[in-house]
Amino acid sequence: MREPGLPSLDQLRVFIAVIDHGGFAHAARVLHRTQSVISYTIANLEEQLNVALLDRAKRKPTLTEAGKALLADARAVTAKVDDMRARAKALGAGLEAELCLVVDIMFPMCLLVTVLEAFRREYPTVSLRLHTEALGAVMQMVLDGRCQLGISGMPLAMPDSIERQLTGHVTMMPVCAPHHPLAAIEGVIPTATLREHLQLVVTDRSPLTQGQDFGVFGRANWRLGDLHSKHALLRGGLGWGSMPQAMIADDLAKGRLVPLKPQDGATLQYPLFIIHRSDDPLGPAGRWLRQQFLDLDYGLPHDAF
Repeated sequence: MREPGLPSLDQLRVFIAVIDHGGFAHAARVLHRTQSVISYTIANLEEQLNVALLDRAKRKPTLTEAGKALLADARAVTAKVDDMRARAKALGAGLEAELCLVVDIMFPMCLLVTVLEAFRREYPTVSLRLHTEALGAVMQMVLDGRCQLGISGMPLAMPDSIERQLTGHVTMMPVCAPHHPLAAIEGVIPTATLREHLQLVVTDRSPLTQGQDFGVFGRANWRLGDLHSKHALLRGGLGWGSMPQAMIADDLAKGRLVPLKPQDGATLQYPLFIIHRSDDPLGPAGRWLRQQFLDLDYGLPHDAF
């Protein structure tokens, strides 16, 4: 038995059209060809593949078992080619092939999902790389050119090469577990009292702010690499610390965590800035994504953090 030949893309499209439009005549009208040309193309395809794709015994051609299996392959091949053509067209028009985004760990994840869902619909050919970092590490990745866009949560002194714009705020709330000693204190808690208890804080992996403390009161503190670890240790009663209010809303409602009232204030508005390099202009997808973050309504409920 001879080896199958190499079918053309046109043959595969004709094959798909015959099935999708219910026969040779309908496919001919859709493709603006004669019925004889459609029939001849399918016959050539069958000859190339060395299998019968259609059963012509009935008035309306139906797929053979081999035709059913190979139709899925034909659809996959033509879809890949269509994707390639769409990507090539977009690249020719100046659209980015890939976009890298780094987001502060305090950014509400449900809002991020909403933005990226819209991004995928708007720019299906643009690949996205997403990083989550803390403190100065966000700006470091943008400054180094590893990411085109960043959502930074620290109002750091930024070099001239970085442009930033305030996009919103996240409410931070100091909390502890209900069985933690601080939970038994009613009313305002003096800073001196807070200093006596272990504070859980997120560490910084960037040299821009390495060694600097932001909102650290406790004489004893544990430095954690991510927000979810901090969340788990807070619920376990190992210490106290501030968390994004949206992330712990369910814990507060169910009593797994309780709010504290430090004398410096019960909550803190954590700013979020959209940043990018001024000497590396954003492409169409980057500019669109930047605007989506600026248009976000941070006042909306976002309990699915």
